[in-house]
Amino acid sequence: MQRVMTAQQFVEQRSELPDAGQWAELLRGVPVSLAAPDLEHGTIVLNLSKALSSYIHRTLNGYACFDLGLHVERQPDTVLFPAVSYFTQGERFAEADREVTETVPDLVVELLTTSERRGSIHERVGVYLRHGVQVLWLIDPIQKVAHQIQQGTSTSRRFESSEQITASPALPDLIVPVGTLFEQPDWAQ
Repeated sequence: MQRVMTAQQFVEQRSELPDAGQWAELLRGVPVSLAAPDLEHGTIVLNLSKALSSYIHRTLNGYACFDLGLHVERQPDTVLFPAVSYFTQGERFAEADREVTETVPDLVVELLTTSERRGSIHERVGVYLRHGVQVLWLIDPIQKVAHQIQQGTSTSRRFESSEQITASPALPDLIVPVGTLFEQPDWAQ
């Protein structure tokens, strides 16, 4: 029987997990190692970072953190690591140097790049919404679509690769053409 860990114990012992804990999360007090994502995951993160950087420079509204642990449930503790967490409240870049935070991001982006993440996404969405996240983006590289879920709704809106996804109401001026999320960088071709 595995011992139940707190979020603090998980952070302290994470480097001892497989792959130095890079793909580990804490689910109801139990550390879980997830499969490492593929290259497409990295491509989507790269494209997201470009879109978010452009938005930040244009609006000076908030900042993004990549692979930041979100402490979303207590007793037992759950710490999830979405691809992107976007914050607009508090001191700028306050969460950037942390491994784990209890601060609620305005936008969370999950990439459905492994079968584990695809299989657990409904549970993850519920956890994020209960935690208070305003907008979720679920990026699906297999179908080349994105889904948006807003706090207070029980349904997701699907955006095809020819459409633009928004982060309204949390980030009303953030608009990203979905197809650009899946584009290979020039150097990779």
